[in-house]
Amino acid sequence: MADYIEGKRPIIEALRTNVPVKRVLLADNVKRDPLIEDILRKAKRFDVPVDNVPRKKLDDLSERGSHQGVMAETKPFSYVNVTTVLEEAEKSAAEHGGRALVVMLDHITDAGNLGAVARSAESVGAAGIVIPNKRAAHVTAATYKSSAGAISHLPVTQVSNLVQAMDRFKENGFWVAGASEHAEGLVWEANLKGKIVLVMGNEGEGLSRIVQDNCDFLVKLPQVGEVSSLNVAQASTACMYEWLRQNQVPSA
Repeated sequence: MADYIEGKRPIIEALRTNVPVKRVLLADNVKRDPLIEDILRKAKRFDVPVDNVPRKKLDDLSERGSHQGVMAETKPFSYVNVTTVLEEAEKSAAEHGGRALVVMLDHITDAGNLGAVARSAESVGAAGIVIPNKRAAHVTAATYKSSAGAISHLPVTQVSNLVQAMDRFKENGFWVAGASEHAEGLVWEANLKGKIVLVMGNEGEGLSRIVQDNCDFLVKLPQVGEVSSLNVAQASTACMYEWLRQNQVPSA
């Protein structure tokens, strides 16, 4: 199923941030204002075809009714299989003194959160991301935007069973750390050195019981304020940077 971006400014932003746009759909009666002209210029620059279509076609495709006479169809994201993520992780470990990080997301439902997690994962040098193939966010234009393009530089795999994927990594020498507010120890008290799979729960319920039970250990972030918890993207970032801190090679 194709993903569409609706409206003038969102399409301009998508083209500006290198979202993989397949084509631009322009209503045949749209007014050629400065924003439309900017879309046409950017489409030409990035070799994106522009198709003139009846406005009714856009009305039929639109989910929010906010297309403003123009929509962009994005190319499907190229997912990899779990073996590819594992191979990238082993390559990372070989090149960086045995350290490797894989981020697993337990049914995160917001595509923007997925992008924010990917941005931090790419920043710390994670080898890839594992997500479920059902009842979870997939890579969309919102993911590209919130990741600032980082999602293009990370292998992402969709799996049917997270526990089986966890077992696959365990068999290859990874420790699986689940982030949970129910953990007894703080993240910086845990041993995150070496090859780690960091599992983050979804926005509302956190880790599912079966996933939590199959983690090797659980970690949590300290809380001293009044807010109950950080959102999943913020918590992921904090945990990932603690992994990076523990695995940094001391400077000479």
